[in-house]
Amino acid sequence: MSPDALNSFFQLCIGFALAGAIASAYQAFAKRPPSFSLLQQGPSPEAFAAVPLLVFTAPFIIMRNTLRNGAAEQHRVQFVMIATVLAGLWSLMSGTFIVMTLEALGILA
Repeated sequence: MSPDALNSFFQLCIGFALAGAIASAYQAFAKRPPSFSLLQQGPSPEAFAAVPLLVFTAPFIIMRNTLRNGAAEQHRVQFVMIATVLAGLWSLMSGTFIVMTLEALGILA
């Protein structure tokens, strides 16, 4: 495995782990799971505060909704694959942002 591929895999894992950790912390604090409906409150401080939360928890929410709805309905394979690829790419970008931030702060070499 090349160093670039290993680095990308590491960033993907960090993105998914961060999404799950932030979503779990939000659920423990708010007593309800995070969802995209947080943005439907209209222009309010809560909606603006929800944007950074949803940016980092979106891969977790997408996969949770895909798996939860898959048990109730029979989804087509294409839909599940698109949702998985979307969550994976989003997680990769979140992980890349976190790794670059940690490198800029001097925490990672």
